Amino acid sequence: MKKKQKITLYRIIITAVMLVVLQFLPITGIPRLIAYLAAYLVIGYDILRKAGKGILNGRAFDENFLMALATLGAFFLAIWTKSGDYLEGIAVMLFYQIGELFQSYAVGKSRKNISALMDIRPDYANIEKDGKLEQVDPDEVAVGSIIVVQPGEKVPLDGVVESGNASLNTSALTGESLPRDVKEGDEIISGCINLNGVLKIRTTKEFGESTVSKILDLVENASSRKSRSEAFISRFAKIYTPAVCISAVLLGIAVPLLRMAFGMDAAWVDWIYRALTFLVVSCPCALVISIPLSFFAGIGGASHEGVLIKGSNYLEALSDAKIVVFDKTGTLTQGVFEVTAVHHNTMDETKLLEYAALAECASSHPISKSLQKAYGKEIDRSRVTDIEEVSGKGITAKVDGHEVLAGNAKLMALHNIPYNDCHSVGTIIHMSIDGEYAGHIVISDVIKPHSKEAIQKLKHAGVEKTVMLTGDAKRVADQVAKELGIDEVRSELLPGDKVNEVEKLIQNKPKKANLAFVGDGINDAPVLTRADIGIAMGAMGSDAAIEAADVVLMDDDPMQIAKAIKISRKCIGIVKQNIVFSLIIKFGCLALTAFGLANMWAAIFADVGVMIIAVLNAIRALKYKE
Repeated sequence: MKKKQKITLYRIIITAVMLVVLQFLPITGIPRLIAYLAAYLVIGYDILRKAGKGILNGRAFDENFLMALATLGAFFLAIWTKSGDYLEGIAVMLFYQIGELFQSYAVGKSRKNISALMDIRPDYANIEKDGKLEQVDPDEVAVGSIIVVQPGEKVPLDGVVESGNASLNTSALTGESLPRDVKEGDEIISGCINLNGVLKIRTTKEFGESTVSKILDLVENASSRKSRSEAFISRFAKIYTPAVCISAVLLGIAVPLLRMAFGMDAAWVDWIYRALTFLVVSCPCALVISIPLSFFAGIGGASHEGVLIKGSNYLEALSDAKIVVFDKTGTLTQGVFEVTAVHHNTMDETKLLEYAALAECASSHPISKSLQKAYGKEIDRSRVTDIEEVSGKGITAKVDGHEVLAGNAKLMALHNIPYNDCHSVGTIIHMSIDGEYAGHIVISDVIKPHSKEAIQKLKHAGVEKTVMLTGDAKRVADQVAKELGIDEVRSELLPGDKVNEVEKLIQNKPKKANLAFVGDGINDAPVLTRADIGIAMGAMGSDAAIEAADVVLMDDDPMQIAKAIKISRKCIGIVKQNIVFSLIIKFGCLALTAFGLANMWAAIFADVGVMIIAVLNAIRALKYKE
């Protein structure tokens, strides 16, 4: 409990004790009034101060003004009637403060997830100088510097591991409890915690551009982007509060005057008391507090699960996502080419891979790298001579004195070598040794382990259509879409074509449905911006994609998309429940008060009770369960 909350709790206890004691003290008249007024000021001085500031700043009609007016009115009524019953006004303020304390505690609880996320901010970076580690501000570390991260320390900047092996705790970033192992040559992002081993990291970004800085910036600014529901509450309060104040004036003054005009007893005390009770009931606390709290809790709960939502407006838009459009490479697939099959004629499979890897050893193309990786041994370049790249066709080289051709069907046709056609999905590398066809190697982009399950979960979450957009050949795209269970596929697209396809889908979608686009690359940024809701793969995604997106998935797992939609729908459901529940109870109590069927005690219990129920309902958005 924070210091401010503790002070409020002490004031509540002191006031409650004072009220109990005053019930047994035999004092009357002015001393009794002063004693009760002292108790009132202990519990209500801050509300009076806020009400005064609101009046001076031109914002009189808020809950502080209503509460101050109602409770002071109860005091004046007790003085006017000489009843000496000052308990009601103080009790109303006491219960209101109890409700405020509870609300403050609930908000604090909902902040814990985001506060935990803020703990990823690094305090320092270690730079080695003269054989000693020196702690410097991460802002002062230049790109290309070597930093040292010891066990138990946070990784302060993005970079590449130069030396060392370690396991990293990435739970604050991804929500994933399992540690991630890194070794020399692996990319590493800031915000992780080194669990064991000493790492030397060559930095690739300044601190201001690092993953941890961007995450913190996204979360800190999330509350500034308001949803339609929050905007509705703001507009509602501007109309509602003056309306109930006017209604209270009519109830307390106009009704007695009308009664006098008709020759009836004005009953001023009774009607003014009803008007003051009406003001207490009218406080829109439950709505004003619970709706923003619901969104805040939803964003906090999502961040705990490794889903960063940039604002409550995006959370609300995500809940209406009925069409999900995917980029393929790096989103549904790993974006890493691997050898998936080797079909050989007369030559051994291992030998065929060896010849292919050696022939391709001078190329930096991803296909060449995948062949060298599949070979799995150190390349001895002295065995290779006369390497020549045939543009758009492949490589010719001499390996151990043998003439090796490695390339596509066009390369085989160029050298008049009969080859076996292959219908496998992927890139086909045909191999010829000394003019004889030796076989072919299939290289494919590997589908992510959870992609198929992710599509199924989206269907279960109420997504009506899934679409895949890719620049790949139609044969490859259709095979991937079929394997994953995607409804529609558009292939052989340029980046500009993707925007056009999304435009067409948006024009033809149902009126109340939103279209979400999921991507990870630089060329996806325009599409992410154009979609109703843009979702970027964060951990491996490009900076441009993350900047353009409305939602960022921190662990690149497509399973997170369905989770994000479910979290948003749960949150919006809670918001709607609180709006309906609060308004029904509020207008019901106002009607009962106007007809004299509810006193001030009942009013405050109704008001605080509704607020507590609404707040308890709101903080359910913090937790996500499958």
